[in-house]
Amino acid sequence: MTQVIIEYIYNYLTSNLGSKELITAILAMLPIVEARYAILIAHVQMDIGLQKAFLICILANMVPIIPILLFVEPICDKLRHFRLWRSFFDNLFERTKKKAALVERYESLGLILFVAVPLPITGAWTGALAAVLFKLKTKYAFLSIFIGVIISSLITISIYLIGTEGFSWLKQFH
Repeated sequence: MTQVIIEYIYNYLTSNLGSKELITAILAMLPIVEARYAILIAHVQMDIGLQKAFLICILANMVPIIPILLFVEPICDKLRHFRLWRSFFDNLFERTKKKAALVERYESLGLILFVAVPLPITGAWTGALAAVLFKLKTKYAFLSIFIGVIISSLITISIYLIGTEGFSWLKQFH
């Protein structure tokens, strides 16, 4: 399901925007894709170099994190006066709390580790919500998320390179 959504978004962006770099940045800002997957999409699908894709994606992935850290709590407090929104935020924060026990226990270090794992639901967006939920200081949360995004992206790139280089190495024996 996630792959279908990502493909739809990618196809929509490529048919409506001309700049590969802008498409890459937008993909990196999305909660489903984030930097770790946008780098590979940019490199494989759009032929952008890994270093350039890495830089664009890391910076773009951090753009939505600032408003999340600064404004989610006050917005949630205002919207919780409405039953529908209260239910939505209760559900969202409950799921985040279950996934982010590491953040609750180890705070900034836990947040780095949580965001660094390149799996769905462990990225910068969820990390930012966890930081708000567990009341981490904004500057430490931002720095921790930034470090986690870099680590996650490097892990993803490493797996990609090991896979592609490993398969090309194995072909010589075929």
